[in-house]
Amino acid sequence: MLEVDTGLALSTTGRYGSIREIGDSGEVNSMTTAAFGAALKRKEDPRLITGQGTYVEDVTLTGMLHMVLVRSPLAHALIKSIDTAEALKSPGVIAVFTGEDLKEELGSLPCGWVVPDTKEVPHPPLAVDRVRYVGDAVVAVLAESAAQASDGASVIDVEYEELDAVIDMNDALADGAVQLHEDAPNNTAFEWEVDAGSISEAKSSSDVVVTQRFVNQRLIPTAMENRGVVVDYNSGTDQLTMWTSTQIPHLVRVLLALVTGHPEHLIRVIAPDVGGAFGSKLYLYAEEVIAPIIAKNLKRPVKWIESRSEGYLATTHGRDHITDIAIAGNKDGTITGLDVRTLANMGAYLSTFAPLIPTWLYGLMLSGPYKIPNIYCKVIAPFTNTTPVDAYRGAGRPEATYAVERAVDLFAQEIGMDPAEVRKLNFIPPFEDGYEVATTVSYDSGNYIASFDRALEMVGYSDFRKEQQEAREQGKLLGIGLSAYVEICGAAPSAVAGTLGARAGLWESANVRIHMTGKVSVFTGSSSHGQGHETAFAQLVSSELGIPVEDIDVIHGDTSQIQMGTGSFGSRSAAVGGGAIHMSTTKIKEKAKKLAAHILEASEEDIEFEDGKLFVRGAPSEGKTIQEIALASYYYTEDIPEDMEPGLEAMSFFDPKNFTWPGGTHIAVVEIDKSTGEVTLLRYIAVDDVGNVINPLIVDGMVHGGAAQGVGQALQEEAIYDGTGQLLTGSMMDYAVPRASDMPMYELDRTVTPSPVNPMGVKGAGETATIAGSPAVINAVVDALEPYGVKHIDMPAKAEKVWRIIRDSDA
Repeated sequence: MLEVDTGLALSTTGRYGSIREIGDSGEVNSMTTAAFGAALKRKEDPRLITGQGTYVEDVTLTGMLHMVLVRSPLAHALIKSIDTAEALKSPGVIAVFTGEDLKEELGSLPCGWVVPDTKEVPHPPLAVDRVRYVGDAVVAVLAESAAQASDGASVIDVEYEELDAVIDMNDALADGAVQLHEDAPNNTAFEWEVDAGSISEAKSSSDVVVTQRFVNQRLIPTAMENRGVVVDYNSGTDQLTMWTSTQIPHLVRVLLALVTGHPEHLIRVIAPDVGGAFGSKLYLYAEEVIAPIIAKNLKRPVKWIESRSEGYLATTHGRDHITDIAIAGNKDGTITGLDVRTLANMGAYLSTFAPLIPTWLYGLMLSGPYKIPNIYCKVIAPFTNTTPVDAYRGAGRPEATYAVERAVDLFAQEIGMDPAEVRKLNFIPPFEDGYEVATTVSYDSGNYIASFDRALEMVGYSDFRKEQQEAREQGKLLGIGLSAYVEICGAAPSAVAGTLGARAGLWESANVRIHMTGKVSVFTGSSSHGQGHETAFAQLVSSELGIPVEDIDVIHGDTSQIQMGTGSFGSRSAAVGGGAIHMSTTKIKEKAKKLAAHILEASEEDIEFEDGKLFVRGAPSEGKTIQEIALASYYYTEDIPEDMEPGLEAMSFFDPKNFTWPGGTHIAVVEIDKSTGEVTLLRYIAVDDVGNVINPLIVDGMVHGGAAQGVGQALQEEAIYDGTGQLLTGSMMDYAVPRASDMPMYELDRTVTPSPVNPMGVKGAGETATIAGSPAVINAVVDALEPYGVKHIDMPAKAEKVWRIIRDSDA
């Protein structure tokens, strides 16, 4: 029998983590595994924090040329002429290429995920005839140094005929608006909807219907490392080697082959150390096509490194929704329906996964952790003359959670019920193996009330409400914000993904090899960009094979070393990549048992495997270590059964039958300075259920970083364009990212409902806090402003905006 403790909900379907299981006698038995669940310091950190990592910028090749791209200064214009003469005379400049020069070789950047009736418009890597956003690449300049290439680019003379630009989504959809693409009438990339139950009946029969418009502002990812590409071409073998800062090296290889026609088996893509991505390095970018084609043309290596200001223009942005929502319910606190109408900005072109983000990852998540029987969502995705928009940490889930959690607070305010009580009343009850919500997706496992109650306990909710009232009597503005969430992650089920528009399977691969000396190499198709794969995956293998973590090496990010893989995104590395590793270790243990039975002259059924040792049941002292078995498998050929191949390694491809569904509750406590409008975050509580945890230290770090980004969106970050399409927040002087001094000490805890979807019971943790953070903070800000009758404030809640609300309310 399993114990579920609502304070710390621990249950299990396997042997991992910190597990409590109650036997028939009622006694609690503790089961722990030395590596799995241990808070080990990351193996990769010594090289990274001492400057010994290798990033794209660090790759230098003999004869390497440097590429600088001339980008459009206008949001929408025809290219009338390009004069490259002065650039070609510039010192060190070797070549200059325009889109017209290379249009047959460059092709068009593809869209890797489509929804029905998606308008897949051409997307030339170098603009031909027309530019469609500020930052659109127009000319490539190649020189012996980056400085010389920049000098050459500065004297390129491009004559433009400026066209009217559409920046606002409503303007783009208006009758008579300037059209960005001939193949996309009304500037509409696609329309998509989900219709569950009867929202019209829910609205007409409910006691209360509350409506509100939410603006989920555009964000700029701002990874620590900018993008970069280095390409080497060997004309003797026709081999292309590309180092690129990417999350998906194998998919980049496939897409590059499809776009350029270069044979896939003659393309090697290497993702070296990657300094953060947050979804912004999940695509085939123009530079990853331009640089290889030019390297082939010039037969010299080519390097391109993005500047920060260039990245703000040319690397994909995130979010950018306008949502009109109606929440229906009764005065007893029951929520009966959600009606959601969203405009989701695509920017000037469709990025690789752009249609996925505001549809399946957004609309299907509008039930959140609640029993909501009637849900309608319609999404219209306009093209505008702005930087393309795609995934940014959370990718659709933050937008959905923000809409739901703000709506729940508005509903609670309307009926005069405490927002905590409304949530408790509507939570899905605890479940262990599947719960289908109105949007037809089936959550894997969850106990949302457990994490919610624990978060309320940690913050001292009842006491805070008393303190808040006392503070108001003294003229102070304190607020508390709740945010309960569930997210879809562990992106994988290929059959499901295919029906939803994916153009590739989303399985993951692993090859685990035990060498003759007992050391282990793990070749994973997942590609790390800061998640700690080299540590967590080593812990997983160690827990399965009984081999020390320090003897396990994890190799990733090189398509010539590693079998075909999918990559890292959507919090899938542990759930899917780890699943493939677990499959391989299981195969290895099965072969090791067979070999041990042969060596020990016993029946295979009598062989036990425990803590890295194989022995005949009842005689552990006479056994063999897994290292001894590995040596025998390679070296002592007479010890190998006739029907067994030498070696001890296994390849696996894991394709789970469902996604995983982490959940939890985050709470923010804020104070607002009435005289300035400044919002100070006093406390941040996060109680997450991410299933079994491989490494608590790594997961805590993910929550820390994710919370900073969630808070950043709530209070500071905002990409702003003027009416002509100029990005006004085009540098870190104008785009405010959160600093450590803006954050309080995080207060973290976890509950555990293991996922039945994979053998480790893990769910995914990389995006949880970004998803839950923004609504928690905004709910707290609105709560603090309640004395002024404020019902909503759009993100970001900057000081000036808050101050104006207070001033106008006082007036």
